[in-house]
Amino acid sequence: MSKIINITGDEFRRMQLLELDMLVEFDRVCRKHDIKYVIFCGTLLGAIRHKGFIPWDDDIDVCITREEFEKFKLVADELDPSLCYFQDHTTDPYFRWGYGKIRRTGTTFVRAGQEHLKCKTGVFIDIFPVDDIPKSVIGQMLNDFHSFVLRKLMWSEVGKYSDSIGLVEKTIYKLMSKRPIEKTFRDFERMTRKSNNTSDNKVRLLMFRSFGKEYFRRPLKDRYGMPKKWFLDRKEYEFEGHSFYGPADFHESLVYLYGDYMTLPPENERDPHSPVSSYSF
Repeated sequence: MSKIINITGDEFRRMQLLELDMLVEFDRVCRKHDIKYVIFCGTLLGAIRHKGFIPWDDDIDVCITREEFEKFKLVADELDPSLCYFQDHTTDPYFRWGYGKIRRTGTTFVRAGQEHLKCKTGVFIDIFPVDDIPKSVIGQMLNDFHSFVLRKLMWSEVGKYSDSIGLVEKTIYKLMSKRPIEKTFRDFERMTRKSNNTSDNKVRLLMFRSFGKEYFRRPLKDRYGMPKKWFLDRKEYEFEGHSFYGPADFHESLVYLYGDYMTLPPENERDPHSPVSSYSF
């Protein structure tokens, strides 16, 4: 079983500030090339409710449409390499996730349960590309199932060793892990090819569960995707003394994500969500 290390106090704050440096650098490259992104999820909530990090939040979330994500990948080498670098499955053959990260150069940050993976580690911010989904509810449901299967294939290399699931599930993941990851990514890339900024399709992060606290309470027509305008119609928000882009209609998106987003959660729910077994920075 992986031993989880709790990063607290000054070290936790130092980690947040390392992530902030990377967000500043990412923003610099995006502004230079007119690449549209938004801070989202807990980072957007932090900007609105705290003017910076949620005190117990251990990462930064950025969302970007597929078209803008591909534009960023073409210029990602303009990130200051002494500060950070971009990572996805095209830049790191051992990376198994269907989104990107920017990693802090010269650091390590090993997720609990992922010690055996060979991909590069380090303090990170998440870069989540959102893709078009079908317009029909049936199409969205099929898309959701396809995404679920690909997600589990990607995670199988972790799942087969997981201490949090039973023997039957671990056996299934062990069988799934035998499929070459290159085939899974080829299937995934076929799903993303029709995405573009000008379509009126809703969007979602395919290789992650659908966002939103009220997911199962929503009618089917609103369950699987989010309005694309949240990621293209933007304005600037203060975050830790800097200015970053977020959805112009922050209220609509935060209600979708969290419901009553201005009410703090109970203290026993104020936990980081990236459990770590070893780190250095």
